Amino acid sequence: MTDTLIAPTTPTQTRVPLCELRDIRVSFGGLHAVDGVTIDLYAGEVVALVGGNGAGKSTLIHTLAGAHPADSGQIFINGEPVTIHNPRDARALGVEAIYQKLALAENIDAAGNVFLGRELVTRFGTLDDSAMSSETRNLMKRLNPRFKNLTTPVMSLSGGQRQSVAIARAVYFNAKILIMDEPTAALGPAETAQVRDLITQLKAEGIGIFLISHDIHDVFDLADRISVMLQGKLVGTVNKTEVTKDEVLAMIILGRHPGEVSREDIAELHDGD
Repeated sequence: MTDTLIAPTTPTQTRVPLCELRDIRVSFGGLHAVDGVTIDLYAGEVVALVGGNGAGKSTLIHTLAGAHPADSGQIFINGEPVTIHNPRDARALGVEAIYQKLALAENIDAAGNVFLGRELVTRFGTLDDSAMSSETRNLMKRLNPRFKNLTTPVMSLSGGQRQSVAIARAVYFNAKILIMDEPTAALGPAETAQVRDLITQLKAEGIGIFLISHDIHDVFDLADRISVMLQGKLVGTVNKTEVTKDEVLAMIILGRHPGEVSREDIAELHDGD
């Protein structure tokens, strides 16, 4: 009888998160704004970070954006530990934050905003308006083909178009991780759909997105996973397809995992509706 040779098995490769915030702690005086929170994000994924006012979600994400250093914990980018002291460090690592106010220069056009503070210049040292307009046009064709108002001051643009400009600015400078703070706040249905299309395009390009939102409907429309915070702690992270909106609301309000939620809890959540 001939012995059968069995090829050695190769261990399954584990995906490395694009970004991981591990055991992050941030205090202001005696207040533990973020208390030992760990979340991660993979390429081409949207992770929604949700919770009530004062839950700690903005403080947590500010540590990644370089707006406020953590007291302890570690940030990893592509599996490597990194140190982020300020927004410049974050940008150098491919992290860009798009806050609700967008920080756009209202009186200049899309190209001027995309290259604001990082303008292209000619070999004579003058502003290369032609190159910046061309680069912006090509970028918008990729991100939002319906965007045509390249020479219009951004103050005259719709909310969805303004989001397009802010996103284009981040993506042009090689952002791999986007923090989006309430990207559809105060937008109408058509503009919200435009932002959703943008996020879908960003995901297809392998960009990872942390989405901060109070709108549970937006969260379920846009996110792949949902991380819930309450009083500075992480309640848990769930796959959107495996939970209901009521279960996520129970996590936000009651701090209970989906398997711990009773019918009475759900009824309590809807009292006063």
